[in-house]
Amino acid sequence: MTALQFPGPGFSAEQWERLSSLAVSLQPGQALWISGYFAGIGHSARAFTGASDPAFPLPGQPIAAPAAVAARTLTILHGSETGNSTGIAKLLAAAARKAGVEPALADMAEYKPRKLKDEQDILIVTSTHGEGEPPLSAVGFFEFVESRKAPRLEGVRYAVLALGDSTYEYFCGAGKRLDARLAELGAERLHERVDCDVDYDDPAADWLKAAIGKIKPEGTPTGKLNGVAASVAPAASADAPAYDKRSPFIATVIDNLTLTGRGSSKETRHIELSLAGSGLAFEPGDALGVMPRNDPAAVDALLAALSLSADAPLAVKDRATTLGEALSATLEITAATPRFIEHWAELSGAEDLKALRGETAVEARAAFLRSNHVVDIVRRFPAPGIDAQTFAAGLRPLQPRLYSIASSLSSAPDEVHLTVSTVRYDLNGEPRLGVASGHFSRQAEPDTTLPVYVKANPHFRLPADDAPIILIGAGTGVAPYRAFLQEREARGASGKSWLFFGERNFDSDFLYQTEWQGLLKDGVLSRMNVAFSRDGAAKTYVQHRLREQARDVYAWLEEGAHLYVCGDGARLAPDVHSTLASIVSEQGGLGKAAAAEYLATLKSSHRYQIDVY
Repeated sequence: MTALQFPGPGFSAEQWERLSSLAVSLQPGQALWISGYFAGIGHSARAFTGASDPAFPLPGQPIAAPAAVAARTLTILHGSETGNSTGIAKLLAAAARKAGVEPALADMAEYKPRKLKDEQDILIVTSTHGEGEPPLSAVGFFEFVESRKAPRLEGVRYAVLALGDSTYEYFCGAGKRLDARLAELGAERLHERVDCDVDYDDPAADWLKAAIGKIKPEGTPTGKLNGVAASVAPAASADAPAYDKRSPFIATVIDNLTLTGRGSSKETRHIELSLAGSGLAFEPGDALGVMPRNDPAAVDALLAALSLSADAPLAVKDRATTLGEALSATLEITAATPRFIEHWAELSGAEDLKALRGETAVEARAAFLRSNHVVDIVRRFPAPGIDAQTFAAGLRPLQPRLYSIASSLSSAPDEVHLTVSTVRYDLNGEPRLGVASGHFSRQAEPDTTLPVYVKANPHFRLPADDAPIILIGAGTGVAPYRAFLQEREARGASGKSWLFFGERNFDSDFLYQTEWQGLLKDGVLSRMNVAFSRDGAAKTYVQHRLREQARDVYAWLEEGAHLYVCGDGARLAPDVHSTLASIVSEQGGLGKAAAAEYLATLKSSHRYQIDVY
């Protein structure tokens, strides 16, 4: 219930305060019951005293027009890995206000899930991380909702908008889990869940308008909703960034250097881009969105497999272009999707592809997609005579790639630096490249340009200057720590800092070695431990170095240190977390459950932050 917004007839200040306090604690059914209870009291009082009051007329007296029934309360929750869910949630809140409902807007990372039982209407926008997992910032919320502690939610209505990437087997898995769990807890589905792929604008806008239509107060003209969320593209405003995903800044490449040395088994590059004239600003921990171009060799191979010309005319979202340009810069042409399988199965008539459609073929389809790119499918299941427009209808838009920013504006004004590992692998007997990392490796020469924008990461931030920090990363996961330490050096921060860094070989893969040594010499970096997994008979990783320094790691945490983990989400983050739990248990004399609670408290207080890919 919301607090009463108008004073009742003849109440004292104390009566009104007590009544308002009671009102906000009531569930809908309780409020209805108590309204009848007080009506009965009022009727008895009037019958006993013969009193007459315009607000409570006796029989036969004119009845005042009833006040409008208050709208149900609305809470909008969002869980986001890259900011898309947060952006949609903000538009959803604006649409709700336009429809006459003032919502509470909350990040799942900040929301107290025990409040769910007190909600009335809930609209949820959540992305999926990795293989069906919730965004890292929303893990605590999901853990509570899916636990035995979760309350019954009868009387609560909800709707879920799920964002995901259909190239993953557990597409929109987090949203599906939440939708099913809220129903199990007795909540009523206000509107059916919608699962959105990376090109989410249109389905998200339709869901948004439908959901708002179902929570608008009685009597709100439907016409007021006609202009709501025609698109989930952010509307221009005074405080909106000048450049974003839909209108990026064209940055010039200043430098593109190979960081790894001769004999390395991998290629890692340091890229510097100019932001001069853009007005773009960022904080250490933020990411840079980069819109790459597809590998020209991959474009040529696909055109050859289709027997189509690069000059073939094509319209993409009503914009006239050519097939060659669209395959180069507009459409995703490497990883295939379930949508492309559906599309190509119809065009080619291939029974093998038709067998991969539907919910019963999830595992087989996922295995097939891991083993075949778009060009492999086109070659294996030809569709003679297809035209450019028909082919392109099965592809989704080329998406920007996000990279942790490896520099501080305080240290390098008007520049942004990235640390990028080139993805190379063989598939079906041919060498393949990652889309963005391949672009950096082959096409991003100095003085060329790239469309970019800043993506804020509020869940990966430096603490106060006097707070100790422990930085744990492997490979390119060290990128944001370069920005952190540059920022601390520029600000003259007094807090201690400790870096744990891991890579394959000392001689060829010690990224930014001379910079770390300089920071150690100057006292900006207090301590550094390294692990090079391929230099010894036994593989050594950062978690092994953490365990070796267990006593001091725990002492730093007890002193108030903030802990950061950046790198591979499939192996690094779980392994580091497990090691930290062991350290806390052993050094703190805590049981397994208490150690887990210790780390959970660090997370909830923003002293344990994770940024993984």
